[in-house]
Amino acid sequence: MAEAQGYHMTPEQFRLYGRVVVDWIADYYQRVQSLPVLSRVQPGEVRAALPTEPPLHGEPFEAILADVERVILPGLTHWQSPNFFAFFPANASGPAILGELLSAGLGVQGMLWATSPACTELETHVLDWLADMLGLPPHFKSSGTGGGVIQDTASSATLCALLAARERATGFASNETGCNGRLVAYASNQAHSSVEKAVRIAGLGRRNLRLIEVDERYAMRPEMLAAQIARDRQAGLVPCFVCATIGTTSSNAIDPLPAIGRICREEGLWLHVDAAMAGTAAICPEFRYLHDGLEYADSYCFNPHKWMFTNFDCDCFYVADRATLIRTLSVLPEYLRNKATESGAVIDYRDWQIPLGRRFRALKLWFVIRFYGVEGLRYHIRQHIAWAQEFARWVQEDPRFELVAPVPLNLVCFRHRAGDAFNEELLERLNRSGRLYLSHTKLDGRYVLRFCVGQTHTEAHHVRAAWQFIQETAEQLERERG
Repeated sequence: MAEAQGYHMTPEQFRLYGRVVVDWIADYYQRVQSLPVLSRVQPGEVRAALPTEPPLHGEPFEAILADVERVILPGLTHWQSPNFFAFFPANASGPAILGELLSAGLGVQGMLWATSPACTELETHVLDWLADMLGLPPHFKSSGTGGGVIQDTASSATLCALLAARERATGFASNETGCNGRLVAYASNQAHSSVEKAVRIAGLGRRNLRLIEVDERYAMRPEMLAAQIARDRQAGLVPCFVCATIGTTSSNAIDPLPAIGRICREEGLWLHVDAAMAGTAAICPEFRYLHDGLEYADSYCFNPHKWMFTNFDCDCFYVADRATLIRTLSVLPEYLRNKATESGAVIDYRDWQIPLGRRFRALKLWFVIRFYGVEGLRYHIRQHIAWAQEFARWVQEDPRFELVAPVPLNLVCFRHRAGDAFNEELLERLNRSGRLYLSHTKLDGRYVLRFCVGQTHTEAHHVRAAWQFIQETAEQLERERG
């Protein structure tokens, strides 16, 4: 039996060490708030702690896990800490982790319906659930002309949307002959950098991306979009794609979808809506106004891996017309042909994404929705928003600080009135302390601190403690500067 087993881990060993790893993870979540949020290692320090050569013979599992504690843990920035307030969250939860474990254990390849029917059909069903949970227009459901698919990130969703827009604008000629250099895409100057990366990859070229000016709320100005489209048409160019954002990364700004959508409809442009973090809020009926105007959109995405307690990676990407997306991305070599595909009765998600292969991501999303229920998700989203709003009120009440942008949801953009250099030093001291982690942006050329409430295990007392520490650190810095 030992000879037949070879070097593989036996089922008995897997049970034993599996319990050890689950216990380690559970213990990690109990102690994570006591760990420095931002890693303190220096460049190269992790690699210096690792052997220069791989082991010739297998090592005990206990030694491997010990090195996770000794080498890996100090080199982590703890995104799952309740004191993580930087960027946007990338939160996880118990049911999501267990769903991911099950997906890894099953190890299925979901590129075709035929390669694992349950992988495809569960994904279609869960994405339809989410369309209803978010109040999306009915054409985004699989029962209509469109449907949803799980991408790895919103960046991939934007690229897929742009490729479909490119092909629709050229009558699918670009896939055959390449871009002609005349196609133009549009986004606000606050849109995510993934839009620029997408125009580069898709062959439109960075010079054919127009970044539209924003208003005092950092939202795209529709009249400026319309004027730019008109100028490009007069120059003999072909406008084809607009990316509008619900919740920009810098300030959580919300682009005016109804006005932008009407322009896109009149001009025949593909409208993609990126709601990567903020889209989750629409699970709560009172925040569904975020999706006003979404009926004009050709595609839409949001990330459950940001604020819906589903661990990375998991982006939900919807299209109003799946036929255009499939025609854009489908390549069918002989070795992938099968009766189910040829019948036209099934979805093959390989045609909805860039790579061929795909993991069973729907399992973890299914676990999360079933474990929390819609009301459970709403409860936590409302709590995060309420705590962020309270933090914003504290900022307003302290004459030393100011809000720099509106606070529609769970991101607070603020700064000390002492200027950019002061705020840079303040952020450096806060993060260096290990007690919390904030990030920054620049708005109207000013250095701005970002405080985002959305980590799974953050509670009201973490937010209060963070604000108190920010005040204390600012006061100490004020004294030092006289």
